[in-house]
Amino acid sequence: MSSGHHPGESGGRGLNDAEDQGPTADLDPGSRRDDGKKGRPVLYLLCGLLSDATAWQGVADRLSDVADVRIVDFPGCRSIGEMAERVLADAPPRFAVAGHSMGARVALEVFARAPQQVDRIALVNTGVHPVTAAEPAGRQRLLDLAAAEGMEAIAADWLPPMLGDAFRTDPAFIGPLTAMVEGQSLESYQAQIAAMLSRPDSIAPLAALRVPVLLISAEQDGWSPPAQHEAMLEHVPHARHVTVANSGHFMPYERPQTTADILRDWLTD
Repeated sequence: MSSGHHPGESGGRGLNDAEDQGPTADLDPGSRRDDGKKGRPVLYLLCGLLSDATAWQGVADRLSDVADVRIVDFPGCRSIGEMAERVLADAPPRFAVAGHSMGARVALEVFARAPQQVDRIALVNTGVHPVTAAEPAGRQRLLDLAAAEGMEAIAADWLPPMLGDAFRTDPAFIGPLTAMVEGQSLESYQAQIAAMLSRPDSIAPLAALRVPVLLISAEQDGWSPPAQHEAMLEHVPHARHVTVANSGHFMPYERPQTTADILRDWLTD
């Protein structure tokens, strides 16, 4: 277990890792239960919009020695609540949860519905703001594109800006993510957008957190920038915020070793 702080926490420089080139409840942390395989704690990794296990697999593989890792995606779900219930359907009495982008909002809804079960929570490349005035039109443009030209057009339009500078023009690197997006159905995409546009308040459950909270942002994430995570600290001042250098919005895929190292410290602290 690493007892030191990573450089790149709030006020520090960003994290990078040369190996990263692959795919209101007061809960006592001391009461956490190991309900996973071989006594390891259960860790849910929750996927974001248009995502499946591809986005988290590199992280999951690197944490399998310390946690029973379960990746959950949300095809066809039309509400954040439905997504949260998918997680809770077979959840053990106590577990840790980390959510990426939309998945982080799901993680907060999981806590809102079952605070006694959540041992700790990590919110990755995300935000807690409500729907903005411009958001419906922007999302509708992409839905119209998908309906007219297919999910291949969404992968070509939406995905590259979500990646860091070093990755967005590398066909070999972006290939699995492209296949992931192209493999989603239009109906599932429409359902997830409906969920995002009807999303519940995320600030109240964030402010109610009394468990260990980790915020992870990426230096080159233009969709959910580090400043957005800094703003979240106003609601949960005991949280730890780490910014990862040279990465974009798909940080768990872009920098799996760095992401896993940060989550390992959070899990074992």
